[in-house]
Amino acid sequence: MRSELFAATNQEQESAQAGLRLQNSKLLKIELRGEVFARQGAMVAYQGNVQFEAQGSGGIGKFLKQKLTGEGIPLMKMRGEGDVFLADRAADIYLIDLEGPHDGLSINGANVLAFEPTLSWDIKMVQGAGMMSNSGLFNCNFTGRGRIAITTKGTPVVLTVDQPTYADPQAAVCWSTSLQTGYTRADSIGLGTLLGRSTGEAFTMSFNGQGFVVVQPSEEPPGGFIGGSGGGQQAGQDGGVAGMLGGLLGGR
Repeated sequence: MRSELFAATNQEQESAQAGLRLQNSKLLKIELRGEVFARQGAMVAYQGNVQFEAQGSGGIGKFLKQKLTGEGIPLMKMRGEGDVFLADRAADIYLIDLEGPHDGLSINGANVLAFEPTLSWDIKMVQGAGMMSNSGLFNCNFTGRGRIAITTKGTPVVLTVDQPTYADPQAAVCWSTSLQTGYTRADSIGLGTLLGRSTGEAFTMSFNGQGFVVVQPSEEPPGGFIGGSGGGQQAGQDGGVAGMLGGLLGGR
């Protein structure tokens, strides 16, 4: 049998080292020798002796935060020995290695695909968000040593933050936890209107300090006043929850 389908670039990529690696730009291969956490529903194929166990949001504390904030990661634990392939609606996949206690990544939960169990994570209120934005109020913060796979809608740009940097909060995928963040009404810096017309940009997110921010070429529609919690009337009803949770979850 002959076909371009069977080209070497489409064959399973082999490696002697266990862990997370790219099969291609839209498929993650996990050579499982133990445990790995992944987004529920992301598995597209697997080989070997692998068990899948639903994890909710990763513990009762994270579960409660997810229910109240609408943010989090619906997780499954994969354990055993074999090869597992993950994807998320043909989104682009990138690997990030956190290398110790001084590395930290704040990421939109919707962009988390998989991560190694050596990493610690929690749901945190984004510093400076207050009650202003209808997306990105809460993010998932990762720390420690290990590898995480994230997804983006299209090829992103990685901005080095060594001067004041601004991004649409719906396009900002993740950033260094060392950065100071804030939200500004777009009309206060001239973006709200252009020649008397709305630009569609309600808020702009600011980044200061030393680090990086990853911005994707796609603006995800807001999921409600608290990212992912719903829209319209529900968003209004949930608005008060954000303020109530501020003291509970704290800033980064």
